[in-house]
Amino acid sequence: MSGTSPLYDNIGLGYAAARIPDPRIAAQIHAALGDATSIVNVGAGSGSYEPRDRRVVALDPSPVMLAQRAHDAAPAVCGVAEALPFANGMFDAALATLTLHHWRDLAGGIAELRRVARRAVVFTFDTVFELDQWIVREYLPEMAGQALFDFPVIEDLVAMLDATVEVVPIPRDCIDGFTGAYWARPEAYLDRAIRAGMSSMQTLDQELVESRMDRLRADLESGAWDERHGHLRDLDELDLGYRLLVSR
Repeated sequence: MSGTSPLYDNIGLGYAAARIPDPRIAAQIHAALGDATSIVNVGAGSGSYEPRDRRVVALDPSPVMLAQRAHDAAPAVCGVAEALPFANGMFDAALATLTLHHWRDLAGGIAELRRVARRAVVFTFDTVFELDQWIVREYLPEMAGQALFDFPVIEDLVAMLDATVEVVPIPRDCIDGFTGAYWARPEAYLDRAIRAGMSSMQTLDQELVESRMDRLRADLESGAWDERHGHLRDLDELDLGYRLLVSR
C-alpha cells in the first residue's frame, strides 16, 4: 500500500473484526519464515499473520488500519513499502501478506524488501484463477481487473524475488474473511459485516453489490446455487490461486 491517502483510511474501519488470521495459513507462512528471528511486516494493517514468538516491526501507510492493532501487537510505524525507513539488512525476513496489489511501485517495493532483509515471504493471489471463483464469475465479475487492485503476475514476482512458489490451499472453514474464503459457505457473502473485510467488494458501487447479493440469496433459497456448486460443501480445502512466494 502507498500514498498519502491510503485506500484503507476509507474502507478499513472494522477490518480487524472480519480478517482474523487462519491458523493453517499462518502455520504455512510462519514455516516459510524459517529461522528468521527479526521480521518486518510490510503493509501490515491490523497485524494478521505476524508471528508472536519473534521480534517484529510492522509498517503500514494507513493510520486507520494501524489503530486497529491489538494493544500487545508488535510496534508499528506509518510508512510505505517503496521507501522503508530501515537500514540495509536490518531484518532476517520481510513479510508481505495480501498487500502487493496496493503498491504503486511494485518493483521499488520489492527492491526495498530485499534491501532490508535477507529473505522475503510474500502471500499473494494469482489472478489467472480469478474467474474460477464462482462469486466473481457468476455474481460480481466487476471485482475482476479493478484498477485499484493490480495483483502482480506471479511469474514476474518469482523473477524479482528469485523465489519458490507454494500453493496455499484455502480451508472450507477458513476464518480469515478475504474474498475467496467462503467458497463453500455462500451464505456468508450475504452478511454485510463479513463483506466489510473484502476490499474488492467495498470499492464497488454498494447498490450493485446489494443487487447481486439479492440474486445470490434467491439462488440459495431456490436451490440453484447448490445444483451448480453443492459439491464444494463436501471438500476440505480448495486451491483458489492464493500463493506463498519465498525468496531463495
